[in-house]
Amino acid sequence: MTPILTAQQMKEVDRRTVKLGIPSLILMENAGLRAVDAMAAQFGPLSGQRIVVVCGKGNNGGDGLVIARQLFTRFQPKALHVVLLHDQADLSPDASANLLMLEAAGCPSSREFPIDVTIVVDAILGTGLNGKAEGPALESIRHINNSYSTAKVLSVDIPSGLPSDTGCPSGEYVRADLTVTFTAPKPAHVLGPACYLMGQLVVSPIGSPNHLVTSEFSLVSSAAIQKLFSPRQKDSNKGIYGHVLAAAGSRGRTGAAVMCGMAVLRSGAGLVTVATAASALPLIAGYMPELMTEPLPETPAGELSETASDRLLQLAKTKTILAIGPGLGTDRETVALVHRLFHEVDLPMVVDADALTALSSGEWQGDNTRLRVLTPHPGEMSRLTGRSVADVQANRHQVACAFARERNVVLVLKGDRTLIAFPDGRVWVNPTGSPAMATGGTGDILTGLIAGLIAQHPKDQELAIAAAVYLHGLSGELGAAEMTEQAFTATDLIRFLPHAIRHVQNGK
Repeated sequence: MTPILTAQQMKEVDRRTVKLGIPSLILMENAGLRAVDAMAAQFGPLSGQRIVVVCGKGNNGGDGLVIARQLFTRFQPKALHVVLLHDQADLSPDASANLLMLEAAGCPSSREFPIDVTIVVDAILGTGLNGKAEGPALESIRHINNSYSTAKVLSVDIPSGLPSDTGCPSGEYVRADLTVTFTAPKPAHVLGPACYLMGQLVVSPIGSPNHLVTSEFSLVSSAAIQKLFSPRQKDSNKGIYGHVLAAAGSRGRTGAAVMCGMAVLRSGAGLVTVATAASALPLIAGYMPELMTEPLPETPAGELSETASDRLLQLAKTKTILAIGPGLGTDRETVALVHRLFHEVDLPMVVDADALTALSSGEWQGDNTRLRVLTPHPGEMSRLTGRSVADVQANRHQVACAFARERNVVLVLKGDRTLIAFPDGRVWVNPTGSPAMATGGTGDILTGLIAGLIAQHPKDQELAIAAAVYLHGLSGELGAAEMTEQAFTATDLIRFLPHAIRHVQNGK
């Protein structure tokens, strides 16, 4: 996983790096070099460009001064203007030192903005902003957005005006085409909606030792899950790859059970048994011949009766994991069944859909001995917590982290940039996904993927959860690219799953 650092954590990494013997001026020099390299790759050739570098008074402005010197000495652009928003006496020590180096190299600076510009370097505020931009910084942000609307914009660390520790913009900000940040991404780089305001994001190392870059908040990456998709042993058999028990479906809701079961098998699990209301069984069995089924006692409404729990507990003794919820229904007896299974089944369990609604109606608590993975969408999370959907969405990270700690479960909070929260306080954010997935049934597919991958990798349960969420989103991206966002349906996730797995295997 890729650590995600808050502004304070990044400041501490820099401090400790300096203490180890790497001067802060060297870190600033490296940052400027990496930014120029990214600029040349994205906007080059630079020699024919008319560039303005806008520098604030802090270390972000110091990075800008390094960038200006590198541009001046290495690329000799057609025009280069360095705009200082503050007097030298107000600059940070490292920024002041770099201003002297810029002047020594023969490049002047001024307080005036040029008129004709093709590239803007935004080095105004960086990650230290608390609240909204104001004063000269705000005036400069407005000038860049309004007067240089046709120019390409590189923001150093983060578009000025955006707070680095949240995904929610609070004021005006620079509209960037390219953002180069250093050492590690910050929360705003990976959480929506701010993550969509960066243009292309480049994360560059500048010399801090890897052992200093740690965080409880991390970004799921293809590289982190790749090992789960290594070639299988030659003498494989279905028993090696787990047997999933899916308690799902009811009369009139058979599709959810089928999609869950299909996803289990497509993920690579050896076997799946769909346990469902007896009257729903013929439809489920007819969808996919590979699905094994188990008829269970039902209520008059065609949902699982409380008496079905005895049979499910017996079935669970020979299975690897239980997935429960898709299409299950919310009959009073079904709710009672969910609570009993949640507390008595010794297997790992993935809890989704109607099973989440059942849990929201009573008292329950996870424990350290049995894995419980809950996969709510924002509406289900609202019911589980008693908070409004708007509140859940505005505070996704905090809500997910607190809930996983308090209830001792793994929480997969679905939505844009799905979060995976663990009881020990760690939170992973998933970068894949598409608006095309805003259609019925995609959650049932995710339930099956999580259960199927845990069944195959019982010793890597956390990675299996992350891999399921990552592949789920990537399948959506690949499918939307081919089919359009509008025409995409949930079962298309299964169609594009092999392509997503291949992407991971190939390190994409």
